[in-house]
Amino acid sequence: MTPVLVVAGKNISIAMENNLIQTKDEYKVFKCGYVAIVGEPNVGKSTLMNTLVGQKISIVANKPQTTRHKILGILSTNKFQIIFLDTPGLLRPKYLLHDYMVETANSAIYDADLILFMVDAQNPKLSDKLKDDIAFEHIKKANKPTFLIINKVDLVNKPSLLPIIDAYSKIFPFVEIFPISALNALGTVELLKSIVDNLPEHPPFYPLDAVSDANERFFVSEIIREKIFQNYKQEIPYSTTVEIIEFREGNGKKDFISAEIYVEKSTQKAILIGKNGTALKKIGEEARKDIEQFLGRKVFLELHVKVREKWRDSEAWLRRLGYKTN
Repeated sequence: MTPVLVVAGKNISIAMENNLIQTKDEYKVFKCGYVAIVGEPNVGKSTLMNTLVGQKISIVANKPQTTRHKILGILSTNKFQIIFLDTPGLLRPKYLLHDYMVETANSAIYDADLILFMVDAQNPKLSDKLKDDIAFEHIKKANKPTFLIINKVDLVNKPSLLPIIDAYSKIFPFVEIFPISALNALGTVELLKSIVDNLPEHPPFYPLDAVSDANERFFVSEIIREKIFQNYKQEIPYSTTVEIIEFREGNGKKDFISAEIYVEKSTQKAILIGKNGTALKKIGEEARKDIEQFLGRKVFLELHVKVREKWRDSEAWLRRLGYKTN
């Protein structure tokens, strides 16, 4: 598959040059490495990667389990390249899909030179409750250099951060601890400085203008899925997946994209389509706008909804949809 080679977000790239390169004379050799962002669902992993890369790579929704794949986001300057690995939120599996998501997160942890373990400042697990933190279990087993990232600090009082720092510091030797707000980019420049400091000396793995290794079809399917997560409640988003059936470039005209949205029940299909197709039309309009912004060209987007019973527990369907590759 052809990688998406897009110039990294200009604003944050310039900021990183100013804050890192000009103030860090010791970067006389190129530094490069993999950084896994790990945590339980809904702690802000995708938001953090998008903020650090300076471009929207991972879809975002105010719901857990939005991310299902290991997604690469690449930040490069003429002195370093950081390959961020956004991972699915770690949870106790209920479906084969969840097993895949746990395997995916574990593979990212295994590949990483550095781990960013994220917790939510509004809902941290302290004392005995830490034993139930699935993500923390995997971090301890990995035994790799790890930063503790306390996210959403803009939503809590500063004194409430001290018990979080104390609780986690007592049970794991974190290299550094960063209270941040991924959404507002609070504390992220300092975080990036420390990430680069902890990267190994190595030439870049990817072209310096690449921001991900995924192809356009993948990003289009993720954008459509994001709109479903943002517009529907309860079980609908979690029972849904998207497959791109046709992607035809327009050669000066609109690209043609045909996508199928799979659900597990006919009742879900009816809700997703809505009365007279209005709900599905809304999804299509919102997705088309974001797809056009991402691709930088006009598209014609065609959506269909089909029922695939228990696809989340089907080995064959998980393979077809790219969730399982071995």
